[in-house]
Amino acid sequence: MNIWIAVAMTAAGCYAVKLAGLLVPAGALERPLVKRLAALLPVALLAALTAQQTFADGHALVLDARAAGLAAAAAALLLRAPFLVVVAAAVVVTAGVRALAG
Repeated sequence: MNIWIAVAMTAAGCYAVKLAGLLVPAGALERPLVKRLAALLPVALLAALTAQQTFADGHALVLDARAAGLAAAAAALLLRAPFLVVVAAAVVVTAGVRALAG
C-alpha cells in the first residue's frame, strides 16, 4: 500500500470521528450518565496507556525497571509531592534499577 494512501485514509478517518462528535445532539450530552462517563473516560484511558507502556514489551508481559519507577511515582503522589518531584522520583528510581541490573 502506498504511504500517501494510508495518510489520506487516516486523515479522512480522523475527520469522520470529529464530524461524528459534532453531530451528536446537545440533549444527549446533557444527560447525567453521559457527563459522568465523559469525566471518567480520560482517567481510564490514561491508566490503560500507563499500564500498557509500563508492563508490556511487544506481546509479552514484563516486570522491569519501569514498574519500579511507576511505584516510586505512585508513592510520591500518595505523599502529595509536586508534579516535578513525582516525575523526578520515577526517573531516578528507574535509572537506579537499570544501573543495578546491569
